[in-house]
Formats: sequence, C-alpha cells, structure tokens
Amino acid sequence: MKKCKNISGIYEIIDFYDVYILDQWGVMHDGNQGYENAKKCIKELYKRKKTLIIISNSSKRKDATIKRLPNLGFNSDYFTEVMTSGEMIWQFLKNKSHNFIKDVGMNCLHLYDKDKEDSLYFRKDLDYNFVENIKDADFILGCATEKNKSTIDYVPLLKKAIEKNIPFICANPDYETIENSKNKLSICMGSIAELYKQIGGKTFILGKPDINIYIESAKKLKDIEKSRFLAIGDSIFHDIKGANNYEIDSLLI
Repeated sequence: MKKCKNISGIYEIIDFYDVYILDQWGVMHDGNQGYENAKKCIKELYKRKKTLIIISNSSKRKDATIKRLPNLGFNSDYFTEVMTSGEMIWQFLKNKSHNFIKDVGMNCLHLYDKDKEDSLYFRKDLDYNFVENIKDADFILGCATEKNKSTIDYVPLLKKAIEKNIPFICANPDYETIENSKNKLSICMGSIAELYKQIGGKTFILGKPDINIYIESAKKLKDIEKSRFLAIGDSIFHDIKGANNYEIDSLLI
C-alpha cells in the first residue's frame, strides 16, 4: 500500500510532478463557476510549464466540455487534453469498435436529464433508433438522471431490463454529485448502473476508475515517467481508485 500524507497546499509537492490529471466537479468548479483557488492553482501550474489534463466522468462530449471551460473561468488553451467518459462511450457507439458495443442492437433507450437543453446533443451523428419504452429497447444508454429522481425510482425500469437481459451502457460512472447552490448530494447515472450490475445486469463503462480513459488521455504525451504523474480528484471510488489502476500517485480533495 502506498504511503499517505496530509498537505496544506499543492505548493508542497508541485516540483515532484510534471503531469497533473484534474477532475472537474468538486475540484475545478461546482457546475456553475470555477473555484477561485482552483483558477489560481491551474494558472500557476501552467506558468511552471506543467502538463495539464482533464479527465471527467461527465456524460458530455469532449468538444462541449472544452467550449464550456471559459464560462467557468478557465483558459482552455492551458490543457493538453480533455477527456470525458461521455466522449469515450460516444466514440465506441459511433465506431462500434468494442466487442461489448458491436452486438448491443440498434434500439436504444436513452436516459438523460430532460430539463437540460443540451442533453440530446449526445445523440448527434449516432446511427441508432432511440425508443421511449423499455419493451422496445435492445440496450440502455444512461447519460444523466432526471431531476428529483432517486435510485429507487429506476428500480421498475431495471427489473424490466433484467427480464429482457439487455445491456446497460453508462456514460457517467459517478455515483453522486453536489447540487449547485444546495448542500446536498444528487445521484448520478453510475449509481443506477451499479444497481443494475448488483441485480445481475450487464453493464459497460469507460470512465474512471476504468484504466482506458487514462490511457486515452495520455496518448499525446511522450517519454514521461508515470512517477511524474499526479491525479487530483474528490472521489475515492473513481479518482483515487482510477489513479491506482493506472499506477500513478493521487491527491484527494
């Protein structure tokens, strides 16, 4: 087991690492605006010529994530790579380049937040039939939970999916997040996918803690030892476990 220690700021370890892998929600911003200290820290890391990468379990596509950074107070040019679980899933759905994806069928029940205007952007250029009823579906694509819904609200749907033995593709593996302006947790699609797995369903994810999103995000980097990588996140289940899977150091906020 690796040694753990408490630090009071990134300045204590800044010279130990060359590549910083950053989570978004809870680390860089709260979904509405960037944290002031995070803005200062990222600006200083860039100034010191550190390589900055964002790895997020967001179901949003990569391009949408990059475009949103300035609105949150971050310069998108500071980042060598931005990779999301949504982008990973979208690419495999588009290219049908993974064995799990190849045989899922064409009829997709898409779970998304109907209150968000950009939720259907994920479907763009995907050649599937999007159905409204589980009885017509070959597979479930889980992107985001609906507002005010709890995990238990999805149980009837999951039971029907189990009866049909259909796979669940999860574009956001996070279990929970903090709501904007409210001091309470909201469930993410990872909680629904995990429940489906626990009751015997077939699930597929490509976000943290899966190692593939780390490999994909680091493809542009050459000749940098993993000992010089640091992953920063706020989830033991996803950020810290993912870093351990990728065999790099991590910092829990």
